[in-house]
Amino acid sequence: MELSELYKIFLQSTGVCTDTRGLAPGNIFFALKGDNFNGNEYAIKAIESGASYAVIDEPGALAHPRFILTSQVLKTLQDLAKMHRQQFRIPFIAITGSNGKTTTKELAHAVLSTHFKTYTTSGNLNNHIGIPLTLLRVNADAQMAIVEMGANHLHEIEGYCRYALPTHGLITNCGKAHLEGFGSTENIMKGKGELFDFIRETGGSVFINNDYDYLLKLSKGISTQVSYGTKNADYTGEPISSTDGFLEVKVTKGAQLPRIKTQLVGDYNLPNVLAAIAMGKTFGVPDEKIQKALQEYAPSNSRSQMIEKNGAKIILDAYNANPSSMQAAIANFGKMHGGPKYVFLGGMKEMGAESKQEHLALINLLKSYTWEKVVLVGKEFSEVPAPFVHVEKVEDARPWLKKIPLEGARILIKGSRGISMEKLLEGF
Repeated sequence: MELSELYKIFLQSTGVCTDTRGLAPGNIFFALKGDNFNGNEYAIKAIESGASYAVIDEPGALAHPRFILTSQVLKTLQDLAKMHRQQFRIPFIAITGSNGKTTTKELAHAVLSTHFKTYTTSGNLNNHIGIPLTLLRVNADAQMAIVEMGANHLHEIEGYCRYALPTHGLITNCGKAHLEGFGSTENIMKGKGELFDFIRETGGSVFINNDYDYLLKLSKGISTQVSYGTKNADYTGEPISSTDGFLEVKVTKGAQLPRIKTQLVGDYNLPNVLAAIAMGKTFGVPDEKIQKALQEYAPSNSRSQMIEKNGAKIILDAYNANPSSMQAAIANFGKMHGGPKYVFLGGMKEMGAESKQEHLALINLLKSYTWEKVVLVGKEFSEVPAPFVHVEKVEDARPWLKKIPLEGARILIKGSRGISMEKLLEGF
């Protein structure tokens, strides 16, 4: 079947699906394959469950008139997403970076959706499967789209750009994330910079944090740039001292906004807020709408999230972790008012050969503050000496959390996604 014919079928469908457990009647089922699953084995089930068609790449013994055979299901999904993307003449903003990309995406969506019909990445669907699914969920009424792009090796962002076709790009930062896949910090910058390379080649625009010299270098040659940061930028702002841990922002240039009191924990979220302001102003969102959106946005995805329980303030930032985000979280918690303070830190995944060195650096940083108790979770910390409690699993850390007298306590919970530090709070 020609791609154009499949696209006609798509336009008559209720959308696409890659998992029969989330199938809606009228969906097209794409039988993707992975290391531990083969969607072709569920194609019949998808049809029986109400799928309009099933796209497969293994003929199998059970043919069906509503099976569409392709050479590779994933590539067909991506090609279909590109064809759908090409129907739109609206801004498509791509956001990538080592830290803060999901929060920046959520804040930008909160701001832009007050003024435009805006579609964005759902949750953390920012990979080779999630990005096509995001594109295919953009409806004809769209006025704006935001696509989050994650990456753990070179040429990944480059590949995403070929079918997402962003008109605008933003790199939050380039930290030591996914070192195992990228191999070096230089490759991390090169990999994230693939977004700006595409924007440069296609004549698009970028939003750039002027506080990072390396981003200025990566953006050279791009004619249209909108800058934000703490100084020397189109949109500037600074954090205001807060006693409750929540970030408050004073905008010093670019927008007539009074003090913005966010529901995000930590000054390290300042660039994310400024990026959303820069995007809102660039596309003509009124200041009062920007203000309202930023103040009303409340994280619920284990990112910079404050939970209050029985007099304790728990900072849950457990969706991801790398050296720069860990250091920022510890430093921010260290200067937070109140106490006593308890730290529950999970190991950092995908650090490769630098894992031991980076975890030791965290230990040394923790030792420079005064804590009531520090509990380290995961095998990554077992390789470095530390004067703190160490356990292998989250479940083993839960008894330490339950011992804490909650009234007045401050608790930081952070770690890599693979550690699942949020499980500490189960039944708490």
